[in-house]
Amino acid sequence: MTSQEFQHIASTLPVDPGIYKYYDSADTLLYVGKAKNLRKRISSYFTKTFTSYKTHELVQRIKRIEFTIVPSEQDAFLLENSLIKQFQPRFNINLKDDKTYPYIVIKKENFPRVFLTRRRINDGSEYLGPFTSVAKVRELLDFVKANIQLRTCKLNLSPANIAKGKFKVCLEYHLGNCKGPCESHQTEEDYGEGLQQLRNILKGNLSPVIQHFKKEMRAAAEELAFEKAQILHKKIEHLEQYQARSVIVSRHLGNADVFSILRDGDTAYVTYLMMQNGTIVQTHTSQWETHLDEPVEEILSFAVAQLRTTFNSLSPEIIVPFEIEYAEPEIVVTVPKAGDKKKLLDMAALNVNYFKEEIRQRKMLKLDGKDESTKHRVLEQIKDDLQLPAVPVHIECFDNSNFQGSYPVSAMVCFRNGVPSKGDYRHFNVKTVQGINDFATMKEAVTRRYKRLQLEEQPFPQLVIIDGGKGQLGAALEGIRELGLQGQMTFVGLAKNEEEIFFAGDQQSVKLPYNSDSLKLIRSIRDEVHRFGITFHRKKRSQGTFKNELEQIKGIGKNTAEQLLKEFKSVKRVKELSMEELTAAVGNAKATLIRNYFDTSQLPPTVEEGGLPI
Repeated sequence: MTSQEFQHIASTLPVDPGIYKYYDSADTLLYVGKAKNLRKRISSYFTKTFTSYKTHELVQRIKRIEFTIVPSEQDAFLLENSLIKQFQPRFNINLKDDKTYPYIVIKKENFPRVFLTRRRINDGSEYLGPFTSVAKVRELLDFVKANIQLRTCKLNLSPANIAKGKFKVCLEYHLGNCKGPCESHQTEEDYGEGLQQLRNILKGNLSPVIQHFKKEMRAAAEELAFEKAQILHKKIEHLEQYQARSVIVSRHLGNADVFSILRDGDTAYVTYLMMQNGTIVQTHTSQWETHLDEPVEEILSFAVAQLRTTFNSLSPEIIVPFEIEYAEPEIVVTVPKAGDKKKLLDMAALNVNYFKEEIRQRKMLKLDGKDESTKHRVLEQIKDDLQLPAVPVHIECFDNSNFQGSYPVSAMVCFRNGVPSKGDYRHFNVKTVQGINDFATMKEAVTRRYKRLQLEEQPFPQLVIIDGGKGQLGAALEGIRELGLQGQMTFVGLAKNEEEIFFAGDQQSVKLPYNSDSLKLIRSIRDEVHRFGITFHRKKRSQGTFKNELEQIKGIGKNTAEQLLKEFKSVKRVKELSMEELTAAVGNAKATLIRNYFDTSQLPPTVEEGGLPI
């Protein structure tokens, strides 16, 4: 839908709070959003210039808009979350590792059975949970069985069947694990007390359970039932030991949900700690996929709502690292700076960082310390997967790095026999390229690297990986042709997001199996060149090697240059501004200088001596 097409319907949109839905030409739901003013929010998609390609792509696909007016922002928030969870539109934030979690069910029947299930049926039964770990649930049930006498049989213990004497007590009764309701040895009221103790244990609230058993133990001792009192005493000790093993933060904190988030490109990781009665009873880290460069506050707000719903949390407080919007006004949102709550937040942050690193390590293959046969096997697999003419015992990988669209540098890492050869790593200050040009920057780096090897008569790598699209690969090969080195090395491009590998001239990319050792090693090489390039770039910035390009324009001072970078984020974005936009930002005189400078392409070399304002 174009801006002109949107103008025809803009005036028909309400100014009330609500949710809106975007559909494409195939009537597929693309996106669900919320707004306190529907007309203003929807209009923003069609009237402002987006720096994000993904947002631009969404707008291009919109063919139909639907909206629903709701009474308040809170209702809009809740409805938006419900619709996203139900339909999972392509451009919304999505939970990547969504799965079913185990529950403990108290069956709706006489003398209810208690057991583990993954299926939640609307049959009137009570479902406790869900829980993040099956092993934890089984441990809880074993603990409950050892301390609370509940039946495990599947008999229909209706009052009529019990009155008719249809059943006989089983071995569980004689072992002391059941009180024998099947032969009227236990009343439903007494059985209900056991179920209440079960609920307390599952919520981490062990104090009422311990007090209940202490009361029973004293009563047994008064009745001189010392054997029963001894059994109860052992149960109390068992419960106190179990309570000591729990992660208790502070008993005065009560119930709260703690969240920490870590964003990495289009993926966000969120750790959730559920605290009840000062005890952490559940921990869970999830992976979320973003699509429209949503701010981290929006991602966390959405994740909080989803996770609290998933795990049926009724905690009155949410502890988060920064302020977020949350639709339930009765819920307290806390951003702690010190104390026990800050320690909880730090614990969640530790977990989310560990989870991200574990995911990264699982996706990669490190051959350091592996035997030669293992290394050779993986390299042989790469040779077969990519149909290379030789085993790639020498691999090199190139990547460009810049800062907010300015100050480009390039980096190259070298792997020999599948492990880093750090003495062969190289970084390149861009010398011949003016402005930001990824293709030309890649060509310069590749040309300089292999011209040096050519002059020094050094061996060339069997495989060269260009981290980027077909444009970067084509530019690299252009440099190789100019050096007359065609056929000396195999060059491949690696798509940044899809992890697809492609060769020059091929229409179809090569998609290696996601968990194959070939792709894991290639990921390791790519991540290493990212690390090396970014480290080099940060070092140069901290040394003040770069100078803001805008300062090179005669008549534009440091303050004006910093103002433009702060407002528009990058030199590239400033170059794209119209004369009207520049005039609004810095006045007509300076706007004319800037516009004339860029229009005549009189850009100075990007890397100069000087200082970059940080």
